[in-house]
Amino acid sequence: MSEIKHNAPVAATAQDYVLHKTVVMVGMMGAGKTAVGRALAARLGVPFLDSDAEIESAANMTIPEIFERDGEPFFRQKESQVIGRLLSEKRGILSTGGGAFLSPENRRMISKQGASLWLRADLEVLWNRVRHKDTRPLLRTANPHATLRALYEARVPVYAEADLIAESDGETSIETMVDRVVAALLTRPDVLERK
Repeated sequence: MSEIKHNAPVAATAQDYVLHKTVVMVGMMGAGKTAVGRALAARLGVPFLDSDAEIESAANMTIPEIFERDGEPFFRQKESQVIGRLLSEKRGILSTGGGAFLSPENRRMISKQGASLWLRADLEVLWNRVRHKDTRPLLRTANPHATLRALYEARVPVYAEADLIAESDGETSIETMVDRVVAALLTRPDVLERK
């Protein structure tokens, strides 16, 4: 018979939380929005939604194909429509593309119907995560590192407007990242509460 340690921390389960608003994961490509968002949704027992996956499903095309065929402005318009629909349909964790939060319309919509959480990662962490992937249409340039740096410098001040922030350092496990995000969310009882 195994010995039970009474002082061991007990992990909270989905039944321990009440999510009052959709949490919208924002941040740069490579910050971990999808991986952390999926694990967070599982922890809280709520649906995981991904605006990029929804767009690809509706268009029956990949994001790079949409960018190539229809251009970024068309994609951004569809992205806003999808985010609006997902925010109004069900409460859960919503992962968005790196550029989604840049739109003032999207920020207003997210603020009104949900809460934004920025997964903040420094440039080198992001570069280490995205440099070997060919799925990022904005990085299909002669110097992708310089492009990523320019995007980072332009976007960070906008991401700083997010309701909440959790640090993504590139060394922390996904489960520990979820712990960080839950701790940040619990500072806003209008978003997440323990039962």
